[in-house]
Amino acid sequence: MKQSIRNNIIVMLIIFSTVGSLSIFFGGGAEDTLVYNEGRPWNYPKLIAPFDIPIEYDSLSAKEIKDSIDSNFAPIMTVDESVAKRSLTNIEDSLVNMSGISSGLKRRIITSTHELYEQGILDNPTRTMINSKHIKQVRIINQQGNESRNVDVAALKSAMEAYSLLDSTVLAGQGKEVSQLIYSNLTPNIKYDSVRSKSLIEEAYRMSLAPHGMKLTGERIIDYGEIVTPQTYTLLQTYERLSAERNINNKGLRFSVMGNIVVLLLLMFVLYLYIRIMHRTTYSSLRHMVFLFCFVMVFVLLVYLIAHLRSGLMYVIPFALVPIVVTVFFNIPLAFFTHMVVVLISSLVAPDASDFIIMQFLAGIIAILSIKGLMQRSQLVVCAFLIFLCYTITYGAQYVVRNGTFSGIDWHVILYFAVNCIVLSFAYFGIFIVEKIFGFTSQVTLVELSDINNPVLQELSENCPGTFQHSLQVATLAGEAARKVGANVQLVRAGALYHDIGKIENPAFFTENQSGVNPHDVLQPQQSAGIVISHVTDGIKRADKAGLPQVIQDLIAQHHGKGRTRYFYSMALKQSATGNVDPAPYTYPGPNPQTKEAAILMMADSCEAATKSLTVPNEENITNLVTKIIDSQVADGMFSESPISFKDITDVKLCLIKRLLTFYHTRVSYPDDVKVEVDTPTTQEPEQEINSAD
Repeated sequence: MKQSIRNNIIVMLIIFSTVGSLSIFFGGGAEDTLVYNEGRPWNYPKLIAPFDIPIEYDSLSAKEIKDSIDSNFAPIMTVDESVAKRSLTNIEDSLVNMSGISSGLKRRIITSTHELYEQGILDNPTRTMINSKHIKQVRIINQQGNESRNVDVAALKSAMEAYSLLDSTVLAGQGKEVSQLIYSNLTPNIKYDSVRSKSLIEEAYRMSLAPHGMKLTGERIIDYGEIVTPQTYTLLQTYERLSAERNINNKGLRFSVMGNIVVLLLLMFVLYLYIRIMHRTTYSSLRHMVFLFCFVMVFVLLVYLIAHLRSGLMYVIPFALVPIVVTVFFNIPLAFFTHMVVVLISSLVAPDASDFIIMQFLAGIIAILSIKGLMQRSQLVVCAFLIFLCYTITYGAQYVVRNGTFSGIDWHVILYFAVNCIVLSFAYFGIFIVEKIFGFTSQVTLVELSDINNPVLQELSENCPGTFQHSLQVATLAGEAARKVGANVQLVRAGALYHDIGKIENPAFFTENQSGVNPHDVLQPQQSAGIVISHVTDGIKRADKAGLPQVIQDLIAQHHGKGRTRYFYSMALKQSATGNVDPAPYTYPGPNPQTKEAAILMMADSCEAATKSLTVPNEENITNLVTKIIDSQVADGMFSESPISFKDITDVKLCLIKRLLTFYHTRVSYPDDVKVEVDTPTTQEPEQEINSAD
């Protein structure tokens, strides 16, 4: 009980540490003033529009629009008709009193001056303003404002320009008096109307810069980690301005932070409850629980860190790594549930959360189905390729659903998918590291251990050839039975190959390695029992020295459970004067099988060894023997500590009978065969028939 409490406390500390670490990324939501800048990530939770927000042009776009208006705007000029009339009257009256000037010249001066006034004469400040702004056209209106006309700037002259034109074309050589007369009476009749011009251009600004859309209530404004673009920056500015007008503060963001923290806690706690209720074996192992929650913590922290830098980079993260790793070391249901918890936690900071969840859900399913029973590294490459196709097709379909076309699709996202899957294809190295740190065993490792060229198996085949052949046959039997009841086939096969490696220490003391001489004949029963029993402890020592995984060492320790060497125990009882013998020296150290695989190995080992003692291994004898052995083991409580069911035991029994019959099938008799039947007494120890004492 104390250990269980300690384990729960450790797991809870991991959960709260995870949630506390993740909440740091949302910490900015508690501020009263939002701090954000263009080109930097949004460091607050996802912001949803609490009211309708007009979408205005960002500063750069607004400047471009204003510049366009300014370059095409025709300033308003007001013409004062009385100025032209007064100036022409003064010139005409002065010319009448002037002698020495012909009437024709007088008419040309009056006509030319009138034409200049018709076109318009500007004052010098207006001419300077037009030149500095490179204005091409102006709009001239009368003083009443009821008539207007657009005039090219090239047709307008300043007073000095008008005098120079007259001087060069009409007044040339007419003397200083005439020139002075014209110059002093050329008064500008067109002036810049700044009031009307400003009003019109501001109206043009207002019309052109009017909001070009609306962010409706409930729509997403920006996601956590998303880069603040100029457009988003303007939208946020509008949001803040309207919030201030409505007396709305950042309480909503603070509540959002609290909500995210509560969701994180709930998701982590749901994962904990699921493991506790549905996967008792995993829950009872502190090593397994620490790995699972540390793995989830590290992975999700990585997701949040990358999202904090830039949310779009989340597509680079190989989320399928979670179901792959958990499938390899645990089981498919736990892998899928853990994957979905990670995806839901990550969706809190993902852009387009619904699309993200659908995409990662499909990728997780493909990862689990394609990696089930991982035995070759090439499976990871195939898995990565299938996930890439899944990501690409799903992203394309979602884009078409939202936009109705493939046009404008972001091909950088496809590149992110490719990087994601390249990283995923190297998951084998991560699996290898996890194996070394946490002492887990993957299917790939079990396949490698099943290679008979392994040094330990090579030594077994050289020193104990009979035991080696026995181990190969047990591996075949146990593997078939494991497949029948849904156990780990590769684990039970590997365990069967190594379960008797302790016999290397004393090969001649085991029947399958003897050739007519039985050293037990000169030993006391207790001595013989000690040697036979020691092959379990010797096997564990040898396995530990060879660096075999703990699961293999457990199978070595449990393949006889706490059974007795019945043959030697019976001999001791016969030799005892009192008929009482301490059973402890004749009992294996155990423990009894703790897993379904260990129970299958015990049954396969006992039955394979015992059937070799049969003189006539026909169907009836094999069936009776297998039934007797397994029923005896059940009656002795050998399987009471393992999760194997009575139905599984029955299925294993039938599978072993069927497979043993193929081992001992009868050959077809040919005419030249020597038909001699010899009933040779067996040297197999009787206890193997019941408990496989070896």
